[in-house]
Amino acid sequence: MSYTVKGLLAMIGACVIWGLSSIYYKTLSHVPPLEVLSHRTLWSMVFFGLLLAFRGRLNEVVRLIGSRQVLLVALAAVMISTNWFFFIFSVQTGRALGASLGYYIFPLVAVLLGVVIFRERLGPVRGLAVAIAAVAVLILTLGLGAAPWISLTLAGTFGFYGVAKKGVVAGPVASVTAEVVLLAPLAILWLVGVHALGWEGIVGRNLGAFGTNWHDTLLLAFSGVLTGTPLILFSYAAKRLGYGLVGLLQYINPTLQFLVATFLFLEPVTRWHLIALPLIWLALALYSFVTLREERAASRVRARDATSAATLT
Repeated sequence: MSYTVKGLLAMIGACVIWGLSSIYYKTLSHVPPLEVLSHRTLWSMVFFGLLLAFRGRLNEVVRLIGSRQVLLVALAAVMISTNWFFFIFSVQTGRALGASLGYYIFPLVAVLLGVVIFRERLGPVRGLAVAIAAVAVLILTLGLGAAPWISLTLAGTFGFYGVAKKGVVAGPVASVTAEVVLLAPLAILWLVGVHALGWEGIVGRNLGAFGTNWHDTLLLAFSGVLTGTPLILFSYAAKRLGYGLVGLLQYINPTLQFLVATFLFLEPVTRWHLIALPLIWLALALYSFVTLREERAASRVRARDATSAATLT
């Protein structure tokens, strides 16, 4: 099996896991989102910690937390934790369709953040793509009578997560481990309140599912594996595939989320969704076209430079 094919399979595997993860969180709908989030944080820390310990790289996490970059790591931790919470919340409350739209919109939000924060050049085609996505959001807002806040929250938090990660000089596994380590005290505090102090959920549900039955206990513990495995596959793929192809394959995730929400969870797709979705897909097609074209141009330049260097040698 070739180097590229391995990367392709790894990327598809990561996106399929992400895309179908809503099914997992739907089975935990009887457990409040904050409790699920707390377990996801702690079991992710265990999973990543064991992985780094096996590789002898736990010191990377210690150095990162003790460095000046800890504020960026903390910002990333807040963003990813908020993103995780609203994804879990959306699936449990029948808003998985909104979650899928959020991850469709995310690449265009990332482009906009790049322009505003990093002064990156937008370009006419990407500008058109962002404008079309904005029109789609406006249509949903007017048609549904409220802004698609779940979609915008998920896209925005993941976008700012990327902004924070851009400044962190560390591998993906080490940086995510540092993030969940910083979040762990809050997760522990919440679970202590749940189990030891008898806190009750906002909607009146009793909390403290872990340990009450083997089904919930195993599912909550498995959240660490579910979080960590696709990240490792993604990191493996990103080193072996071009940036444009990686970006294109990531649309497998929201597409699967959309299909699950529509055909498995039976969430209603309104006429406003049917108008807005094609607009978002058009915007993504324009964005992908420009990204792939730029990557091909960059590849030709690299090949030409390599040939020139070989000739001079």
